[in-house]
Formats: sequence, C-alpha cells, structure tokens
Amino acid sequence: MAYDDVLAERVRDRLRGEASVTEKRMFGGLSFLAHGNLVVAVSGDDLLVRVGPEGTHDALARPGARPAVMGARTMRGWVRAAGDALNDAALDYWIRTALTYATTLPAK
Repeated sequence: MAYDDVLAERVRDRLRGEASVTEKRMFGGLSFLAHGNLVVAVSGDDLLVRVGPEGTHDALARPGARPAVMGARTMRGWVRAAGDALNDAALDYWIRTALTYATTLPAK
C-alpha cells in the first residue's frame, strides 16, 4: 500500500524538533516512533494514531476518526484519522495526543 507523501511530509515537519522521534517504513506506510514506540503512521491517505486504551472513546468522537482495524482485528488504543479531515489544527491535535501518550511508555 502506498502512502500520502504530502501527509507524511506534514507529519515530518511537526516532529522534526523531537530528538527521540525516528521514522520507519512499516505496515505498508511510513511510521513515526518515539523511543522505539509507534506514535503515528501515514497509511494510505489516513493517519493511524496511537491514543491509548483510555483515550479511544474520546478520540472516536472527533471528526474523521474511526476505529483502527488491521486485518480482522480492531486495534485497541488506536484510531484512524481520515486524511480529508486533517487540516492543520486536526493534524496538530492528533500528533500531540499520540506523542504525549507514546512518551509515557517505556523505551524499547
């Protein structure tokens, strides 16, 4: 699966100053990790966002958000944000939310 290069660059721009963040091609897209923990991934035209189990309910109430499904499995603690709903404010929110959660996890 190809991923949206423009969205990937927008995410990259927002994470550029984060020393702990690396990027890696995974799951057919481009993933961004903090201390080895997946934060967000550009998948197709969408953004896969790590919100944590406690944040899933609130995240799904946001415009363009839906459960993240991989194969037949719904991924607990993750949502998929529709690319067409990712204006600058929304993208900032998702990245900040995901980065905040991911940095609470032990480094890998």
